[in-house]
Amino acid sequence: MPERERLIGLDLGGTAIKAGVVDSGVVQKSGRVRLKAGGSAEEIIDQIFDLLDSLDAASAQAIGVGAPSVVNTELGIVYDTQNIPSWRDVDIPLGTLLSEKYRIPAFINNDANCFVLGEKYFGKAKDCSNVVGVTIGTGLGAGLIINNRLYSGANCGAGEFGMCPFRDRVIEYYASGQFFINVYGVTGEALAERAARGDQQAISIFDEFGRNVGEAVKAILYAIDPELIIFGGSVSRSFSLFEAGMRETLETFAYPRSLQKLRMEVSELPESAILGAASLCLEYGETEVQSKK
Repeated sequence: MPERERLIGLDLGGTAIKAGVVDSGVVQKSGRVRLKAGGSAEEIIDQIFDLLDSLDAASAQAIGVGAPSVVNTELGIVYDTQNIPSWRDVDIPLGTLLSEKYRIPAFINNDANCFVLGEKYFGKAKDCSNVVGVTIGTGLGAGLIINNRLYSGANCGAGEFGMCPFRDRVIEYYASGQFFINVYGVTGEALAERAARGDQQAISIFDEFGRNVGEAVKAILYAIDPELIIFGGSVSRSFSLFEAGMRETLETFAYPRSLQKLRMEVSELPESAILGAASLCLEYGETEVQSKK
């Protein structure tokens, strides 16, 4: 499907639902509503519909949705959504609900997968065939582009490196925003402000954090061997504070020649969650959208 289609990208975030109209790779119009985290399944779906109605979703060619959960991508069913309690024990056929209401194709995938896909179509991964997009925020997740296609796995669970065992916990305990709270009792944002003022303790904590992130990167390199790793998520904005520690850990990687070819970048994509969700339409939607014309 050509990029010059009117697409809708919708992101189910931890505190808000965001959506936007994407045309020629640019978010032309967007909106957001505060998520009723304690609301019923029907209330959350009504919030989604109201937001999409405000964007005239019915006039779009397709809708893409990024969700913080496991997804049946073929049937458009969302399972075990982490930030919506009323959806945790209910299988939500969101794809069917959206396509029936707006009479256009709807595509749903995990939000980390949407992140890397957005970079493939609109960001720094345009010319790469094998890419891992690492999201570092409250947790650590990853999306995979393998041989120029999004790889989600059999259950949309591929790339969950944050759940791999590490020390006495799992990787994301030590290599995401959880680390600062769990180990030092302070937020990463507060530490970043202190580090920017030259606070040596804060700088040292970010260096330690970087060494932990380096262990996550090593696991990715051994498993996937990508040409590009691109970082996104709230903690990635502090990349300059933890890059040195990360690269120190990578000195113990067994295949240094591979490191010479590896690119590591930080996402600069504006409205990345919306663009990433909309990119699902470009990845999967050619047959369905052409049939609509």
